[in-house]
Amino acid sequence: GRLVPIYPETAGVSSKWLRSKIALLLKRMGNDVEEFLPQNTLNSQNLMGYKSAINQIHFPESQEQAGKARERLAFDELFLTQLASQIRKRQWKEEKTTYQIRISKHEERINEFIKNLPFTLTGAQKRCIKEILSDLSQSKPMNRLLQGDVGSGKTVVAAIAMYATHLSGYKSVLMAPTEILAQQHFRTINNLLGSIGLTVGLITGSRNRKSLNGDDKPDFDVIVGTHALLYNQDFENLALVIIDEQHRFGVEQRARLKQKGIHPHLLSMTATPIPRSVALVIHSELDLSYIDEMPLGRKLIKTWLVPNEKREKAYEWIKNQLQITNYELKVNTKTNHKLVTRNSKLVIKNQAFIICPLIEESDHESLQSVKAVTVEFERLQKKVFRDLKLGLLHGRIKSKEKEEILAKMNRGALDMLVATPVVEVGIDIPNATIMVIEAAERFGLAQLHQLRGRVGRNDKQSYCLLFTESTRDTTQKRLRYLESINNGAELAEIDMKLRGPGELFGTRQSGYSEFKLASLTDTALITKVRISVSDILRKDVVLAPGLHDRIQNYIIQSVNPD
Repeated sequence: GRLVPIYPETAGVSSKWLRSKIALLLKRMGNDVEEFLPQNTLNSQNLMGYKSAINQIHFPESQEQAGKARERLAFDELFLTQLASQIRKRQWKEEKTTYQIRISKHEERINEFIKNLPFTLTGAQKRCIKEILSDLSQSKPMNRLLQGDVGSGKTVVAAIAMYATHLSGYKSVLMAPTEILAQQHFRTINNLLGSIGLTVGLITGSRNRKSLNGDDKPDFDVIVGTHALLYNQDFENLALVIIDEQHRFGVEQRARLKQKGIHPHLLSMTATPIPRSVALVIHSELDLSYIDEMPLGRKLIKTWLVPNEKREKAYEWIKNQLQITNYELKVNTKTNHKLVTRNSKLVIKNQAFIICPLIEESDHESLQSVKAVTVEFERLQKKVFRDLKLGLLHGRIKSKEKEEILAKMNRGALDMLVATPVVEVGIDIPNATIMVIEAAERFGLAQLHQLRGRVGRNDKQSYCLLFTESTRDTTQKRLRYLESINNGAELAEIDMKLRGPGELFGTRQSGYSEFKLASLTDTALITKVRISVSDILRKDVVLAPGLHDRIQNYIIQSVNPD
């Protein structure tokens, strides 16, 4: 009648064999299993001792004891993560930045820049700008994460921080995970800052410093690029480092870029929807800022779930939408940094995206995935949308060709872009009003929300069509959340509860599924851990040797996992 654990089996290794080896190992370890949590923590949180937990997780005396063992070991995982992060944060706060930005001295010029923007900032943007500028004015380096949905206006917030840095005589760098995203940021920032005299440079793997203007060492005020920046020459007077979609970079890469300056300010940005409870765990070493509202005048994207039997009708509806010609009667132009309105007729075409999922669950596109999207592109062009002009985009297309395809979309030479999820970040086609996602059931809600955010970039009504052949009730229910919810963090919270934290960001390679027992949905346990960590740090408790060694190893592994 005793409880017997079942382990994952492989050829030649049975659960029975594993149990016998684990029993032998536990017997040999005996009293060498050292408790590393402070006694106060064990008592206040009613936790099982470490030695007992190790034994009870493998050979439990009862269901209750097995549950207590799992709770203790899950607590340890979260505790080590939180304590290591908070120690890193404390160490960061003890550093002194070489370049302190004099915000108060240039406050009038910063406000004038904001006043002359061709749009009105949201209250959330203003709040985040205030938090960031306050950090920049301190003697300790900023280490902040700016989170906001696609299209919420993170880039302009970053540009204002760059402008403030420039006014104090220092340089800024923005690093993005892909060339497409880097080029998009370059265009946006160059439009914002280049127009008032700042020099903005672009450095990617296919575009080095020399290729920008023929100068071997151009002296830019702001540099935008990919990880190629890591291997470029050192930059002088680098005071601000901005990293977009920072979960796509390793900690070691971020540290390498940070070393380009001497203790620069660091701002990370992400459009990945993260539940706030999760952000407090995985980003606890960072200060957090949220842009939780969209720009004024944006219409909510209408989202529809399209079953297989309605596919042909949906295609006809898309054709009709793309044949509609819109006339915009007012065109905004900028003269002497003041908005001037003039009447003009400008023909605007509706455009569409069709997204095909990757064949394998990975951040990298396989040859099989490329073939699949190519076959779908040819089918759509020859059989479905014969009278429309379609383009094809995937991760294996060369950078120059990608630029040409996106340029065609931007000037309206293409009606539709068939693509893999490479469009998830960085592609901004203002006149795209329709997003079609094939096999939507294969994506997480958070990733679907990010893809949906590629349309609705102006004041026109936009649509997202979720195609699925699945008739399962659970799939239908999950996808229908997108029809009624437009908040990314709320969708991510639902997705995490339905599919688990390992699926939160679309693939298991995201680095957020490293816990073996702890769950990021267990808010009660997370709260316990945060209270315990805060108590230890507040009282400045001297860490026991065992805990100290574990924390040091954890920090070393998190910085350099290899």
